[in-house]
Amino acid sequence: MNRLTAIVLAAGEGKRMRSRQPKVLHPLCGRPLIAYPFRTAVALADRIVLVVGPNADDVVKLAPRDARVVVQRERLGSGHAVLETKPECGEGTILVLPGDMPLLCVETVERLVNHHRKSRAAATVLTAIVAEPQGYGRVLRQSGRVKRIVEDRDASDAEKKIAEINTSVYCFDSRRLWSALGKVRADNDQGEYYLTDVIGILCRAGARVDAIPVVDPAEAMGVNDRKQLAAVAVVQRRRILDRLMEAGVTIIDPASTYIEDTVTIGPDTTIQPQVLIEGQSVIGDECVIGTGCHVSSSRLAARVELKPYCVLTESVVDTAAILGPFCHLRPLSHVGAGAKIGNFVELKKSKIGRGSKVPHLSYVGDATVGTQVNVGAGTITCNYDGAAKHETKIGDRAFIGTNTSLVAPITIGEGAYIGAGSTVTQDVPPGALAVGRAQQVVKEGWAARKARTREEHRG
Repeated sequence: MNRLTAIVLAAGEGKRMRSRQPKVLHPLCGRPLIAYPFRTAVALADRIVLVVGPNADDVVKLAPRDARVVVQRERLGSGHAVLETKPECGEGTILVLPGDMPLLCVETVERLVNHHRKSRAAATVLTAIVAEPQGYGRVLRQSGRVKRIVEDRDASDAEKKIAEINTSVYCFDSRRLWSALGKVRADNDQGEYYLTDVIGILCRAGARVDAIPVVDPAEAMGVNDRKQLAAVAVVQRRRILDRLMEAGVTIIDPASTYIEDTVTIGPDTTIQPQVLIEGQSVIGDECVIGTGCHVSSSRLAARVELKPYCVLTESVVDTAAILGPFCHLRPLSHVGAGAKIGNFVELKKSKIGRGSKVPHLSYVGDATVGTQVNVGAGTITCNYDGAAKHETKIGDRAFIGTNTSLVAPITIGEGAYIGAGSTVTQDVPPGALAVGRAQQVVKEGWAARKARTREEHRG
């Protein structure tokens, strides 16, 4: 059986990123860069070998469960990195994947592997024809056949004009690979063992080396610095949006819409301009996400409407609820079916029951609100005593008047009423009316007396 072993190279320091964290951990549309080659390897390979540098525990944690890990303790080049994996690979076909090429499609790599096996070549190189080949290794051909690959820094002026580049994705016959790697020398200006030299060694030995180009040159885009990361992100975001639109999602302005690769959105949902949806968010069918909304790791059921400029984080919204504009759901908030959360309302770790309304200008924190409750404008749950948070419970069909302060811990019973302007510090029984405000005092003629006093002071 011709087993396929995928070697994922992730030992580079990524100095041009100017970062304390490894290059392959930088995020791209919700996933670290290394997640993309891992996804390809899992889809195609029988065995996965990850090559990392020293102190790369955070990279290793992301590896597929059955992956074998090899530590390249001395960074002596890609050829040395691959050679270090020999004890873990066994015989068969060796697929080499860079850890910093996130746009490479599984279908493209599968085509490379199939071609390699069918042709029985010693090596097959995935190449790309690009308008600006600077920085990439060039593929040198003779009479149409691959002759060798020369790195950009080692290329002559004539060789630098070649538009066909090496993507650093290869398939090798394992026996031919290990034999050729033993002949690679570090006689270049970097003092490194280049994997690309294997191609020249095989060609000189008369072995068959094939090269097939990618259909979309964008797949060959690598990430060496933050500018390249941004360029790759533009392509990846558009792929995500195209996939969603093909699945029945309406996106009014793709140019201003940012949706991460980890997000799921149902058909007939409309995304208005300037929206950011990230994390493990799930948006149901027939929703409307208004302009300027930011949804992070939240779940929205079907027919939810977010009016403009809502912010949701780690929250749940049930069917046909309406939120906003300008509302903020902090983590562990849950809005029930048909409920309404309006202008300038903040929820934190609170559950709002089915059909309840918090229409405007309120803070509801550490609270459980029943069904069909009306929370008047300016209501505040006073949940923090300076040392600990306390819970507010509001029963079904309760009515909370405007400008009310509910000092937790407190329970408002079913069907209870709270008079406007009240500060409520004790539990209210079901069906009761609670009024906790000072009695109004009216002083006739007070304004005139105040005016006379002011004039006397001026005199």
